[in-house]
Amino acid sequence: MKTLLATALIALVPGLALAQAQTAPAKPKASTKAAVAKKTPAKSSTKSVVAKAEPTSSRTQLKTAANQVSTGLIAARTALTPEELDIAQRVHVGQIACELGATVSVAADPDAPGHFHVGGKGFKYHMAPVATTTGAVRLEDHKAGAVWLQIANKSMLMDQKKGQRMADECMSPEQFAVAEAIKKAPPTSLLDAAPAK
Repeated sequence: MKTLLATALIALVPGLALAQAQTAPAKPKASTKAAVAKKTPAKSSTKSVVAKAEPTSSRTQLKTAANQVSTGLIAARTALTPEELDIAQRVHVGQIACELGATVSVAADPDAPGHFHVGGKGFKYHMAPVATTTGAVRLEDHKAGAVWLQIANKSMLMDQKKGQRMADECMSPEQFAVAEAIKKAPPTSLLDAAPAK
């Protein structure tokens, strides 16, 4: 049955090609060799002949246009201000040790300057810097609701949607050095300040 159907389709393809050629507007006559070559269909599968006869579909054109628009939106979304790029320069990268034996990996995204991949056990985020009034380094993944906060002596990862910390007391080697310096010479507290005379 399949063989008969395939044979029937193969027999119909040259007829379809000729029918399309006859409905096309008349063109100036070419040499007889070119005319013979046009009328003789090339030996190929039925799929390739049908695919050549069909013009580009409107769905394909819409999909291409949508991809171009989305690429432009992604590029606009990934563009950062000079202030945000400055914040990105201060982000500690690498495998960062946290409390309870956890680790967080922070790596710069080579395809999006100023953006970072922040990941660990059970999570992975694509984050961008956000300006703060305190001067702390803040990275956010708006879609996932994740925030990476970095201060001089430690960092933490928070899930804003759940309202909980995912990783705490995270320290890069630089932050560890600052934390040790604070232990050796703690800053004076406002409560410990000498009374004014």
